[in-house]
Amino acid sequence: MSTAVTPTADVEVSHLKGLIQQNAKRSRALFAGSAKQDEAHVTEAAERLSIASRIRAEYDDVRELPPVLAAKMASVGGPRKKAKIAPADEGMGDAKTTKLIEGVVSSRETKGGSSTALTLLRGRGGADGSAPPNANGPTTQKNLPSSSLVRKQTVVQVKPEWHAPWKLMRVISGHLGWVRSLAVEPENKWFASGAGDRTIKIWDLATGNLKLTLTGHISTVRGLAVSPRHPYLFSCGEDKMVKCWDLETNKVIRHYHGHLSGVYTLALHPTLDVLVTGGRDGVARVWDMRTRSNIHVLAGHKGTVSELKCQEADPQVITASLDSTVRLWDLAAGKTMGVLTHHKKGVRALAVHPKEFTFASGSTGSIKQWKCPEGAFMQNFEGQNSIINTMSVNEDNVLFSGGDNGSMSFWDWKSGHRFQALDTTAQPGSLEAESGLMSSTFDKTGLRLICGEADKTIKVWKQDETATPETHPLEWKPTLGRQKF
Repeated sequence: MSTAVTPTADVEVSHLKGLIQQNAKRSRALFAGSAKQDEAHVTEAAERLSIASRIRAEYDDVRELPPVLAAKMASVGGPRKKAKIAPADEGMGDAKTTKLIEGVVSSRETKGGSSTALTLLRGRGGADGSAPPNANGPTTQKNLPSSSLVRKQTVVQVKPEWHAPWKLMRVISGHLGWVRSLAVEPENKWFASGAGDRTIKIWDLATGNLKLTLTGHISTVRGLAVSPRHPYLFSCGEDKMVKCWDLETNKVIRHYHGHLSGVYTLALHPTLDVLVTGGRDGVARVWDMRTRSNIHVLAGHKGTVSELKCQEADPQVITASLDSTVRLWDLAAGKTMGVLTHHKKGVRALAVHPKEFTFASGSTGSIKQWKCPEGAFMQNFEGQNSIINTMSVNEDNVLFSGGDNGSMSFWDWKSGHRFQALDTTAQPGSLEAESGLMSSTFDKTGLRLICGEADKTIKVWKQDETATPETHPLEWKPTLGRQKF
């Protein structure tokens, strides 16, 4: 029996098909919409996390104000209320970002942290929309400690040691030119002087009598040194000559040739058989005392080497120059260990402490103390406003400095206090301009100071034995100030 499909049944079937298709489309659209929504939620959450982490990283180090600033802000701005941040105030167009920032800050506040980030993000206005703290002029100064993070270095002043004043003991005449160099013999029996009259004279230290005159230089004798281990006297002069004198025969036994111009200074190494000389050619030359060979040429200065000193430990050679620098040298390598550039004018004088590992350098109106081996600045000796030609220091911590204008200063080595200042008097018959200190040295005991002067005399000074802290009280007042280099 065959079944015939009527037209009505066809219509119903097609209608059902259409409904099914519509439902399928709807369900697909709904599913796609929910997937898109989920994706948007995920993206938003990721954005929120990334912004929160960025804000946290940026303001982590300023979460809390220093106590001083927090107190100041509290006193100026009054109690701060939590306020919503309007996008217009912030200049941010994105409302999402504003909400995120609010959320991060409020979460911080609920945790008990201070809302420094919010304070920073609010701009210059107050939290409650009030005027900025300094709108009506600067904040009045309160007695609060400094908010500066860098602590300024203050000078801790040491009370100076009491020293007896120095007085003139003897004036020795005999030279016919400026006395430019002095050296005391290791046994402290005699001393040598070299002058502009091209002679070297040997004097008895106790009596001041002339014992011997050595001739051989053809220009001013600028440097002298007596060897502690050999019977030798070394001399140098503006005639480019460096001579070694045998004190048993009183004759020159060696010459050291090499300097291209006048030789202004020389020093003996305390333990090695080495001689170091320096001069107008701007280099210091290191010589083997016996073979006369030039071991090193210490080059680096751009001006005359005016003074040099030797010591046992590094830096074994210290040179001062008219290029206003002091150089510390590694003697083994023949290279510079350090350059001290604090002086503004040419450095003419050096003084190495006999016991401490310290030294001083002097230029016009400036004496500075340094610590070895690195050349660390220690302090200034302030007060002598003249060209410093010569300096000497003894074991009792007395530093002497002599000026080109005849001014003399005695300083306490530890504190830098000038306990005595006076002017030398030129010999009768000499010009007033000839009252200048050219050279100086303490004897081996440190109780006698020998000065060579421009009035062609040698003056010997000693401490006043009758002086006591009661008769000559210490005139010292501590001052506050920043350390000056």
